[in-house]
Amino acid sequence: MEKTWRWFGKKDKITLGMLRQIGVEGIVTALHEVSNGEIWTEEAIRDLKEYIESYGMRWSVVESLPVCEAIKYAGPERDSLIEKYRISLANLGRCGIKTVCYNFMPVLDWARTDLRHPWPDGTTSLYFDYVRFVYFDVKILQREGAQKDYSADVLRKVEELDRTMTEQDRHQLVENIIVKTQGFVNGNISEGDAEPVRKFKDLLALYDGLTAERLRANMKYFLEAIMPVCDEYGINMCVHPDDPPMDRVFGLPRIVTNADDVRWLLKAVDNFHNGFTFCAGSLSAGAYNDVVAMAREFAPRTHFVHLRSCDVLPGGNFIEAPHTAGRAHLVELIRIFEKEGRNLPMRVDHGKDILGDAEGGYNPGYGFYGRMWALGQVTGMMAAVADENSKN
Repeated sequence: MEKTWRWFGKKDKITLGMLRQIGVEGIVTALHEVSNGEIWTEEAIRDLKEYIESYGMRWSVVESLPVCEAIKYAGPERDSLIEKYRISLANLGRCGIKTVCYNFMPVLDWARTDLRHPWPDGTTSLYFDYVRFVYFDVKILQREGAQKDYSADVLRKVEELDRTMTEQDRHQLVENIIVKTQGFVNGNISEGDAEPVRKFKDLLALYDGLTAERLRANMKYFLEAIMPVCDEYGINMCVHPDDPPMDRVFGLPRIVTNADDVRWLLKAVDNFHNGFTFCAGSLSAGAYNDVVAMAREFAPRTHFVHLRSCDVLPGGNFIEAPHTAGRAHLVELIRIFEKEGRNLPMRVDHGKDILGDAEGGYNPGYGFYGRMWALGQVTGMMAAVADENSKN
């Protein structure tokens, strides 16, 4: 697999010069300065591509070319937005960039309740506390009908938590769930938004009454519309699984959470260019997902791999585990994907914060030293697998 790194553009505190020194071969990035729904011009793509190449690396993967909300809920502007998406894809194809990671999660991208959860060794990592997540829904968002989505036991724990929550605690929960994990990846909510909760509720309202079946139909419509461009330029679209892998989040359906969902996706538009981003971390956060079995089944249609791992805890909680631990069994995943023989781009993801990462001003989950350590661990795993293969 090709060793890649998610890089957030020329303003990223982590420079391409630093990445070249630690063995990164390919860059995963996007035109973050372009507003969602606008066309990525060939000129802007080439400028960034050539900048990356000047450091001896290549632009391996676009993560991501965002799919606008109106495409997901089938708003009146859907077709015009899809046409702009098609133009952007064609421009990427003309520039030789062939892999595009995207997601189809309504409103909220990946979510965590704690961005600095402590480990006994002094490091920290991302954490998901289910009761706190429900607390945000019931007590802060105050979504109509939210209580019906949760068990009596969970709602009792929410009430207990409410007795100890301060205004600062509530503010931090808002920041963690809908602000800090979203804005730096072209999300709907940005740091500095005056009323992020109100804006979030307005976005949720756009999906009123949307069922999982309708969301699937909208996804199929989108994919069928862009496949001719993908066929023409050889572009591999690879959807990122929903994170966390819950079938509903804030009342909205999620449709890429488990093996059945992925089977539906690949069959609904049965084209090699309609593929999967195998995010081992997202999948391993679901106790019902057999991550290794999914890798074996979906490797032929996997175009991009995220190597990280989670431990599932009682009560619906999970924590981002070290890359050598957790449910994802990264060594076995490497064996599976190396057998594909396609030099799949792989990036380590959501490393632990170590050696001052927490004070470095990095995006949540994207510290430098923690990811560098993880890349070293994964590189060692890859070398061991290569040695195994050479003896077989």
